[in-house]
Formats: sequence, C-alpha cells, structure tokens
Amino acid sequence: MNKLVSVALLAAGIVLLIVGFNASNSLGSDFSRFFTGNPTDRAIWMLVGGAVLTVVGLVGLTRGSK
Repeated sequence: MNKLVSVALLAAGIVLLIVGFNASNSLGSDFSRFFTGNPTDRAIWMLVGGAVLTVVGLVGLTRGSK
C-alpha cells in the first residue's frame, strides 16, 4: 500500500474518531441514550469507521512496500 494512502487513511480515521466522540456526547445522543441506553447509530458508525480506518492506516504504514 502506498505510504501516502496510508497516511490519508490514518488521518481520516483520526478525524472520524474525534467527530464520532463529539457526536456521542451531543444532545441527540443524550436523548437516545436516555430512551434506549445507547448513543445514536450515526455516532456509533463514525466511531467504528474511524477505528477501522485508523487500524488500516497504521498497518499500511508499518508494512514495507514491496
């Protein structure tokens, strides 16, 4: 995997994690958490997507290009 693509995936993953964390602490998530016990689906998907992109970006950076 190209190092530039890996850095871009890592950066996008970190941004998604930050946005997802902020979304999970929003007023909408508070209402959802009050009634269902869970934050909104959007916040969860952003956190999951951010984690996956971060891991893929880190793996791409640690693996040497062939």
